[in-house]
Amino acid sequence: MSTSPRTAAIIVAAGRGLRAGAGGPKQYRTLAGRPVIARSLLPFCSHPEIFAVQPVTNPDDTALFNEAVAGLNFRPAVGGGATRQASVRAGLEALADLAPDIVLIHDAARPFVTPALISRAIIAAGKTGAALPVVAIADTVKQINAASEVEATPDRATLRIAQTPQAFRFDVILDAHRRAARDGRDDFTDDAAIAEWAGLTVATFEGDAANMKLTTPDDFAREESRLTALLGDIRTGTGYDVHAFGEGDHVWLCGLKVPHNRGFLAHSDGDVGLHALVDAILGALADGDIGSHFPPTDPQWKGAASDKFLKYAVDRVAARGGRIANLEVTMICERPKIGPLRDPMRQRIAEITGVPVSRVAVKATTSERLGFTGREEGIAATASATIRLPWGADGLAS
Repeated sequence: MSTSPRTAAIIVAAGRGLRAGAGGPKQYRTLAGRPVIARSLLPFCSHPEIFAVQPVTNPDDTALFNEAVAGLNFRPAVGGGATRQASVRAGLEALADLAPDIVLIHDAARPFVTPALISRAIIAAGKTGAALPVVAIADTVKQINAASEVEATPDRATLRIAQTPQAFRFDVILDAHRRAARDGRDDFTDDAAIAEWAGLTVATFEGDAANMKLTTPDDFAREESRLTALLGDIRTGTGYDVHAFGEGDHVWLCGLKVPHNRGFLAHSDGDVGLHALVDAILGALADGDIGSHFPPTDPQWKGAASDKFLKYAVDRVAARGGRIANLEVTMICERPKIGPLRDPMRQRIAEITGVPVSRVAVKATTSERLGFTGREEGIAATASATIRLPWGADGLAS
C-alpha cells in the first residue's frame, strides 16, 4: 500500500517590499482587515497533507510577525538572508532535521493561494521531483532593448507566468541550494531557476490566475476593493452588561484599569464595556452570548482579563471569513468620569480587536441620578457591533 509523501512548506517573508510603497513590509499590511502573511500562512497550516510549515522572516519584524499570525500552527520562524535565495536556503536548512519527502516553497506576498493549488503542487512534486505552477499569457509580449525599442515578439504560446508554491523533492532542492551557495551564485529569482541550473528537469502544473503576487500600491488598492465587495453579508448585534460595586480601589473599563473608590463584584475582571462588546459581536454572528462561551461557573475564568473574551469573539468573526466594520460602546455611570478616558479606551479596544481606531466609538451618559447607576451602586454598558461576512458563509446565496 502506498503512503502519502511527508510534505513540508516554507513561507518566505523576509523581504521589505519597497515597491509596494509606504506602510512597512507588505506582508504585514492588511487586506480586508487581515494581515497578508496570515492569509498566506493559513492555507498551508490547515492543509491535511502538510505536516510542517516553516516561516522565514526578517528578525527585525519579529513583533510584527507574532502579532499578525497569532493562533496559527507553524514551526518557529527562522531569520532570512539578504536575498530571497538566501532566505529559502535558511528555511530548507531549518527543515533538514525533519527530512520531509517534499517541500513547497511559497512567497508570503501571494495571499490568495488555495488548498486546491497546494494539493496540485504536492501531486506534481510526487510525480516529477521538481515542478512549478504556471498560467498562460493572454497578452502579446515584446522583447525590448536598452533604448526601449522592440527587438522581438516571442511566441506567447510557449511562454508562461511562474507562480508559487514551487514544489520539489526535499533532498534535491536542498542540495541544489547548497551547491549554488558554494559556487557563489546568488542571482536566482526563483527556486525553479536553481533547479534548472542544477540540472534538474522542472515540470509545470496548472496555476491559478487569482494567485497573484502583491507588488505595487495599485495591487493593494485593487484587492482591498475586491475583497470588501465580497463581504456583502452585513450583520449588526447588540450587547448589554452590568456589574455592581464592591470593595476595591479600581475598576476595569474598556480594557483600562481605572482608579476608583470601589471595585466590581464579578467572576472575571468585571469589565462591563468589553463584556457588552463581546455580546454584540457574538450576537451579530448569532453565536450565543458571553455566558455560553465563558460560563461564570467555570473556575478558569475567575479574575480573567476581559480582553481575552473580546479577542475570542473577534477570532470567531475571522474564522467565518469576516471582518468587523464598526464597534460602539456606551458607558452608563455617574462616576468615574468617562470623558477624559474616551480616546484611551478607543485606542485600547482597537489594539485588542485589530479594528482601526476610526471605527471604534466610546460614549458615556449618566442616568440623571436615577436607578442603581444613579445611586452609584454599579455601572452598566450597552454596545453594538457591525460585521461583514462573505455571502454563502451560512449557505445563503449571494
